[in-house]
Amino acid sequence: MEEQQQDPQPAAHPAWNPYLATCPTRQVLDCIADKWAALVVGLLIGGTRRFGELRREIQGVSQKMLTQTLRSLERDGIVRREVYATVPPKVEYSLTPLGQSLAATLEELRLWAERNIEDVLRNRATFDAAAAVASESAPASAAKNR
Repeated sequence: MEEQQQDPQPAAHPAWNPYLATCPTRQVLDCIADKWAALVVGLLIGGTRRFGELRREIQGVSQKMLTQTLRSLERDGIVRREVYATVPPKVEYSLTPLGQSLAATLEELRLWAERNIEDVLRNRATFDAAAAVASESAPASAAKNR
């Protein structure tokens, strides 16, 4: 009598919920939602870059912040760090397959920002003007209530 071989049951995955403080997806979102991470991934879409290239192309990022960002992305498996045994050592960064899948999403976000920046700036100006008017009239109404 032959034994029937059954397919092993797929491992049960927990229901990930980034709205819960303890969910690890929140940590991933924190990393990839960081402006420096999004900019690094955006540049690496174009191919491998060295640290100095990344630093020059991302205006305003400090060496410390770029180092922290690259380490975090490497830890999450989004960026690959390749060290070459040369003098001086040569280090290059590129996207992993996981990073490439993220890059497509971040590219859409960047394009959305470029398409909608005029509306955002207009809305900010309207909001700020209304807030300024409200703050100017607040002291006068507060004085009347005394």
